[in-house]
Amino acid sequence: MKIKQKKFLKVFPERKMNGLIFQEKVINENNEIQDICLIDEKILTIYLNNNEVLTAMTICDYPEYLAVGFLFNQNMITSLSDLKEVEFNDDLSVVVVRTNKILPFETQNKKRIKTSGCAMGTIFGEMFEKLVPLSSKKLKTFNLSAIRAIIKDINQTKSLYLEAGAIHGSVLCDSEGILVYMEDVGRHNAVDKVSGFIVMECINPADKFLYTTGRLTTEMVLKTVSMGIPLLVSRSGFTKSAVELAKKFNLTMVGRFKGNRFMCVSGFDRIILD
Repeated sequence: MKIKQKKFLKVFPERKMNGLIFQEKVINENNEIQDICLIDEKILTIYLNNNEVLTAMTICDYPEYLAVGFLFNQNMITSLSDLKEVEFNDDLSVVVVRTNKILPFETQNKKRIKTSGCAMGTIFGEMFEKLVPLSSKKLKTFNLSAIRAIIKDINQTKSLYLEAGAIHGSVLCDSEGILVYMEDVGRHNAVDKVSGFIVMECINPADKFLYTTGRLTTEMVLKTVSMGIPLLVSRSGFTKSAVELAKKFNLTMVGRFKGNRFMCVSGFDRIILD
């Protein structure tokens, strides 16, 4: 797949749902045979030029976005201009991201840090090097009523989660609604696909917010800050370290968002109560 800027199109789970859902017969608690829907996992290996960077378990619906988003969030690439092409080989289940020049990661021995992400998230040490607090100038604000309406829309949107469960979702939104809705077996994979979408489609993240179905951990905070998104929302809870990092990087983080209830642990000045 050659890299080129193109007209922005919204992405919803239904676009690639065919082929990702499988039927399985099970025996339930009443000793009855029942048909259920399942999703499957595939092994995907990501290469940066000639270097194998990561092997992950994924549903493999948007492998190019996943690869580019992972490399961007880890600070291995910095922008679309770094990229020459992104090629996915379905038979080998490999994504090769080729760049216009040799990058620092390729010449340095970097330490990996295992995180609490599903399917074993990974953070490379250089991820921390690019992170700076989100700007407080011309502060982007979000109406609480709009956030509630959009999350209600997310919960009602046809998705792998509603069809089969056992999957996480990450959704990039603006004040009007859903822009891209990504799902995967690991919440960090779903977030990386959103990141890849932002990079490859040249999306400005400064007026967007990210909704995730997973818990808010350090990895989720770091990736949200890396993308330049000012607001992170989840229906789940958060860890102490994640709260500390959100405050450090001036990220507005809202957890346990269900119905009329929510808990904002940092950056409440971006939320307008209406």
